[in-house]
Amino acid sequence: VKENNYRGHGDSVDQLCWHPSNPDLFVTASGDKTIRIWDVRTTKCIATVNTKGENINICWSPDGQTIAVGNKDDVVTFIDAKTHRSKAEEQFKFEVNEISWNNDNNMFFLTNGNGCINILSYPELKPIQSINAHPSNCICIKFDPMGKYFATGSADALVSLWDVDELVCVRCFSRLDWPVRTLSFSHDGKMLASASEDHFIDIAEVETGNEKLWEVQCESPTFTVAWHPKRPLLAFACDDKDGKYDSSREAGTVKLFGLPNDS
Repeated sequence: VKENNYRGHGDSVDQLCWHPSNPDLFVTASGDKTIRIWDVRTTKCIATVNTKGENINICWSPDGQTIAVGNKDDVVTFIDAKTHRSKAEEQFKFEVNEISWNNDNNMFFLTNGNGCINILSYPELKPIQSINAHPSNCICIKFDPMGKYFATGSADALVSLWDVDELVCVRCFSRLDWPVRTLSFSHDGKMLASASEDHFIDIAEVETGNEKLWEVQCESPTFTVAWHPKRPLLAFACDDKDGKYDSSREAGTVKLFGLPNDS
């Protein structure tokens, strides 16, 4: 694995997402009131887009044409990925946590601080539905690659699985004890990884729900989990402290689970 550093942001980089189909491009959201698009081949920033506020969440539309970014003031800005200009801006009256398009690119989902999932039509951005998903803060949302389900994670430590077409909850996973921070579906949609401040990552079988496939042990809270796009390999990053020299320094290590035994 080749390691590269991408420098340029003047404040914390809070979220990163890859282009849905071009493996060379990714975009970062930062507290420095910009988003940056990066090219892996040159390791350079190819665009910096100024935004109104400190950015905390970001996602790329499945068709690759639009980037949505949310800031601390609960404003979501839709940016044209080619011209790097703002196409639309929406101010919400609730705490916006995570944002995502559905796989068909015609609906836009937000999870909010009241435990709801808000669904807007896209590109019109007209409210379609608000689902009371959890009794407490609804933190994260992910769509499965097959387009059958999406999952949400909440401060009540529950992960709920939803049918995309019916918009009904089909099952809940309740093995974590702390607020669910991060979710990821495997490439075939069969497994769902969820993580929190618990010192393990839960890997569940999507179709049966109650079937715990694996528990990945960690020594500290997990910030983010992500399955490989083609094979059963899970990357994750934890709140590691680099204890050898300075215990307050974050180590910033990415770990992998599921490697074949012979590697």
